[in-house]
Amino acid sequence: KKKGVKVVHGKEIPWNLFSPKAPYQGKVVANDFHHQTLTEPTGDANWETTHVTFDHGGKVPYIEGQSIGVIAPGPDKKGEQPAKIRLYSIASSAVGDDQSSKTVSLCVKRVVELDGKFSNRAKGEDKPDKAGTAFPENEVYRGVCSNHICDMSVGDDVLITGPTGAEMLLPTDPEANIIMLATGTGIAPMRSYLRLLFHDKAGAASDGSRKFKGLAWLFMGVPYSKSLLYDDEHQVYKKEFPDQFKYDYAVSREDKNAAGQKMYIQTK
Repeated sequence: KKKGVKVVHGKEIPWNLFSPKAPYQGKVVANDFHHQTLTEPTGDANWETTHVTFDHGGKVPYIEGQSIGVIAPGPDKKGEQPAKIRLYSIASSAVGDDQSSKTVSLCVKRVVELDGKFSNRAKGEDKPDKAGTAFPENEVYRGVCSNHICDMSVGDDVLITGPTGAEMLLPTDPEANIIMLATGTGIAPMRSYLRLLFHDKAGAASDGSRKFKGLAWLFMGVPYSKSLLYDDEHQVYKKEFPDQFKYDYAVSREDKNAAGQKMYIQTK
């Protein structure tokens, strides 16, 4: 059995090249396409979603639809140090946002809960995070790995495992119609698909058109318009490929469906 690959539908894909006991140490790098914070404050404690890019030196190859693990220093909820890995769907295409095949990007929501069942900061203990948000008047639970990632700066080290995942891979038929449903950071694998289908040189045909000939239709749900993710990219795809890309947004706290209720993607 070949190490580091898995055969899916007759094709070899990268698989668990790095384990929790032997992770790859990457570095946070600047991203020329997006600021680290993608969203704007909404009044909710967990308003922030970030786009963070790691340099993996070409040692952690992956394909669209896969995930990587990140190991935070901890302690986690059970007091373990380092924390157990957290898996995140990859938000960049296989070549990475810079198309060098040496970077990987994640779309991560900062988990912050106030006065809930769990807390890892007593009243008065919560300090401002990288985005400047703090809740010293509350008992606060901050997700260990999500806050670790969201607080990262260029040059920081990151421990990566994987890649893994074979359930969300793109169909091989270039004429397939692809319907995508996403809420919040669930957009990550869809962004990886769309970068390949409509942006990257890897998805371009020799005549200047795209290798993909089908229709890609994205339905995305978020609570607020300030929480929309990658809308700038979607607008470009829609403008450049109007016959091949469609998108519909459901903004649940702002839109209403036909019955006058909150608009969710399933009622769009």
